[in-house]
Amino acid sequence: MRKISLFIAMSLDGYIADESGGVDWLTGHGDEKMPDVYSEFAKDIDTVLMGWNTYHQIVTELSPGKWVYDDFQTYVFTHTKQTSAEKIQFVTQSPADLLRKLRAESGKGIWICGGANLIRQILSEDFIDQYYISVIPVLLGDGIRLFEKLDKRIELRLVKTQHYNGITDLIYVRRSS
Repeated sequence: MRKISLFIAMSLDGYIADESGGVDWLTGHGDEKMPDVYSEFAKDIDTVLMGWNTYHQIVTELSPGKWVYDDFQTYVFTHTKQTSAEKIQFVTQSPADLLRKLRAESGKGIWICGGANLIRQILSEDFIDQYYISVIPVLLGDGIRLFEKLDKRIELRLVKTQHYNGITDLIYVRRSS
């Protein structure tokens, strides 16, 4: 069965975006060379899931000239009809239904990229096997929270930490029940 991973950054006070949805604060102290943790993570991934707002931010602000996830099959959850391409599928089905289907297929891991609404829906089903959370040294005070109220407790086991440039990566796996 394919592993489902959340790979995301958050502020020290638990936000994945500021009040206006911005992510320009996703930096460390700026005084060290940053290791390439993304490439290490991505080598075991072939599928990316994201919500419409995350997709829209990528194509309009973060990388308007080039699709940065071209090495992966991407699924974008939306409530409106969009034209899909070979590597980007726009879907209206529930995240749980798509994940059940994808998990049964052969392939590498599945990355939950964002945003908060999609993550909450997937958390409610307890589908995430690995949580890779980079804690950025900033307090935003308000914005879009990574974790909101959950319907049930999800117990995790810390398997790795690393820090660089003021950023702390916390890697957890779901504990067996």
